[in-house]
Amino acid sequence: MARKKVKKKKKPLKFKTITLKITARQKRSLSNYCKSRRTTPNKLIKKAMKPFLQNYADLEVNVSAVKVNQLALFEQE
Repeated sequence: MARKKVKKKKKPLKFKTITLKITARQKRSLSNYCKSRRTTPNKLIKKAMKPFLQNYADLEVNVSAVKVNQLALFEQE
């Protein structure tokens, strides 16, 4: 008797929502551009952000401290 193939469950993708505000003129411009290129605003924005999202995912961020030279400006001699 043949065994049934067991399908692995796919790991669900987790999406995060980002909102941004644009002016009416920017929205109109975005809509017109997307219509002329036959794409959606969401795809256009994702495509524009893709290099930033892929290249910096595993980058460790260092928070720079106040430089010593800047503190010397306010010292009284």
